[in-house]
Amino acid sequence: MATQIMSNKETLVGMGQIAVGRAPERMKAVLGSCIGLAIYYPRLKTGGMAHIVLPNSPDRGSTPGKFADTAVPEMIRLLAELDAPAHGLVAKFAGGANMFNGSGPLQIGSANAKAVEQALKRLGIRFVGEDVGGTKGRRISFDCTAGEMTVECAGEPTRTL
Repeated sequence: MATQIMSNKETLVGMGQIAVGRAPERMKAVLGSCIGLAIYYPRLKTGGMAHIVLPNSPDRGSTPGKFADTAVPEMIRLLAELDAPAHGLVAKFAGGANMFNGSGPLQIGSANAKAVEQALKRLGIRFVGEDVGGTKGRRISFDCTAGEMTVECAGEPTRTL
């Protein structure tokens, strides 16, 4: 299932998936070059997470959560179904690592991060926290109750966005 409205207390969001829900639910993802994007409506403690794999969709028939340019509008649509209007949404995102420590022209992690930022700006969604780049993967968790994203990276202190 590519998109789901959560009814559990905790959901693992796999590559290309989007999950949305309300407090007390939590969403988790394990990331390398992918971006974990959380969009949140604080007043209703309603949020969603997308596990974005690539910056741009080759066509509109693809799974929307897989691409930055389609995941952001799809998340806004799904959150609107939970009565969370676009004008009050905020975003946090993490990931976008350069997993192979190369310096070639194809740096998918940084391209993903830039595409997410551009999609958020284009749709007027304010982003209030990010933890991107580096060469290590991350494990993230988004808590709909507090609106916090926890970011864990091997050998580094846990960060809260």
